Amino acid sequence: MNFWPKRRVLVTGATGLLGGWLTAELIQRGADVVVLVRDRIPACMFFRDGLDRKVSLVSGSLEDAGLLRRLMAEYEVETVFHLAAQTIVGVAKKDPVSTLKANVEGTWNLLDAMRQYPTAQVLIASSDKAYGNADSLPYTEEHPLKGEYPYDVSKSCTDLIARMYAMTYGVPVGIMRCGNLFGGGDLNFSRTIPGVILATSRGKRFEIRSDGLFIRDFLYVEDAVDGYLCLAEKLASDSSLTGEAFNLSLGLQLTVLDVTRKVLELMGRVDLEPIILNQASAEIRQQYLSAEKARCRLGWTPRIGMDEGLKRTIDWYRQHFQAVT
Repeated sequence: MNFWPKRRVLVTGATGLLGGWLTAELIQRGADVVVLVRDRIPACMFFRDGLDRKVSLVSGSLEDAGLLRRLMAEYEVETVFHLAAQTIVGVAKKDPVSTLKANVEGTWNLLDAMRQYPTAQVLIASSDKAYGNADSLPYTEEHPLKGEYPYDVSKSCTDLIARMYAMTYGVPVGIMRCGNLFGGGDLNFSRTIPGVILATSRGKRFEIRSDGLFIRDFLYVEDAVDGYLCLAEKLASDSSLTGEAFNLSLGLQLTVLDVTRKVLELMGRVDLEPIILNQASAEIRQQYLSAEKARCRLGWTPRIGMDEGLKRTIDWYRQHFQAVT
C-alpha cells in the first residue's frame, strides 16, 4: 500500500469497465491520478460515481502525440495504465481502420512520449485475442501472437510495439493479457454478461449471435485490477519484468450458452431460454488462458470466482437500472 500514496499516475481508458474500477482503487490508495478522456460518457462509472472530481482531467485523444508528450512532462507521470482502446469485436470488423488507429497508433504515440521519460513505467492492456487461433490451449505467454481478424490483429500489434519499446529503448513496460472481463459498470450491452442481464431485466430472451458453443475465458474486474497493480509494484523493483507479458484468468472453459444460463439461473428467470442466432463470423471458437506465470512470478491469484462475480455484477446492474428509471 505504501507504493501508491502521492504517486503520479496516468490512466487512459478510465471511462471503460476496467478503467473505472482501476481509477477508483488508485484514488482509494492515495495516488495522484491524471485521466485522459476523449469522450464524456455521463452514464459510465467514472462520471456517474464522481471519480472525475477526484482526479486531474485532461481532454484529448491518443492520436494527439503532442498532447501526450506535454501530459507526461507537465504532470511528471511515474506510472501509466494504458487501457484505452476500441474493444468491440463487431465494430472492429466493420471499421478496421479506426480500430487500428485507436489501438495501434494510440499505443505507439503514448510509448514514444514515454521514451523521453525512461523512469516512467507503463502497464499495457492487451487481450487473449492477441494470440489469435492456436493449435493448442490454454494460451500461455509463450504462444506466438498471430491475430487474423481486425480486433485480434490490433492487439497482436499493440503487444509487439510495447515489447519493441521495452527492448530497444528500455521503457519499463508490463503487458497484461486478460480474457473477457466482467463486472458492474460495463455499459457495452453487446457483450454477453451485461447483455443477458439487460434483456432478462426487461423480461426478454437474450439473443446469442453464435451457436452458443464458443468457449471463452472470464475474469471478474476487481481481480484484473489487483493484477495490474501487482505488476506495477513488481515492475518498479524488478527490471527483469520489463517487456514481459502476463495472462490473467480464472482458468475456466465456459461456453457462451453456459454463461447465459448461469446468469438466468441467478436472476431466477430460467424460463427465458436464449435465442440462438448462429450468425457469428470472423471469430475464434475456443479461447482460454493459463495464468500460471502470473501466479508464480507476481504472486497473483484471483479471489472472486465466477458465481460470486456474477452475483456482484447482477446486483450492480439491478441498482443501476433502478437509479435510471
